Amino acid sequence: MSTEAKLLVVDDEERIRRLLKMYLERENYEVKDAENGEQALEMSLEEDFDLILLDLMMPGIDGIEVCEELRKHKATPVIMLTAKGEEANRVQGFEAGTDDYIVKPFSPREVVLRVKALLRRASTTKFLQTETQAKDVLVFPHLTIDNDAHKVMAGGEEINLTPKEYELLHYLAQAPDKVFAREDLLKDVWNYEFFGDLRTVDTHIKRLREKLNKVSPEAAHMIATVWGIGYKFEASK
Repeated sequence: MSTEAKLLVVDDEERIRRLLKMYLERENYEVKDAENGEQALEMSLEEDFDLILLDLMMPGIDGIEVCEELRKHKATPVIMLTAKGEEANRVQGFEAGTDDYIVKPFSPREVVLRVKALLRRASTTKFLQTETQAKDVLVFPHLTIDNDAHKVMAGGEEINLTPKEYELLHYLAQAPDKVFAREDLLKDVWNYEFFGDLRTVDTHIKRLREKLNKVSPEAAHMIATVWGIGYKFEASK
């Protein structure tokens, strides 16, 4: 039987790795594991995983550093595992490019559900239904967002976005010329109520623009900064 997806579980506690591996393999996922940041980084850059479950606090290279380095090369979806009371660290995690986080102690069933949800959000046409249906596509002069396939095209090329980068772009593009405050974007895109540090939004906007700019400066300029407030998507650009 073919596996649903290939996952990497990273935690310095063997007990947690074994537990997660057991539950995820029951769902027919192929699961590999790493016990520290160095090993995780090496494996994630050498192999193509569909999703990484990454512990935040580890000796040596921690989860934040792993995610930051990974984001320089790949858009692999990442769920960060954090302990209670690490609020500021979770903000750092979002800035580094984490797509979701789960607080320890966690229910393995919750982890499985969150993994499935993130894989769905990150999926491309292999998860599409084959029946003919009205396509959910946003088309602009320099940019096309196919929400059925979670695919973004600019300058004739597909842009490799993380799930959170994609969600942010799609959220802005659904309401052209509407100004969104950073607080609203954090709440609606990240489902995150903590407003102590809004750089998470700025960091993702910066990454989005950089990726678009490589193939279409016109598309990159469609994401406009509204000084003192937040951002908007300018369809007429």
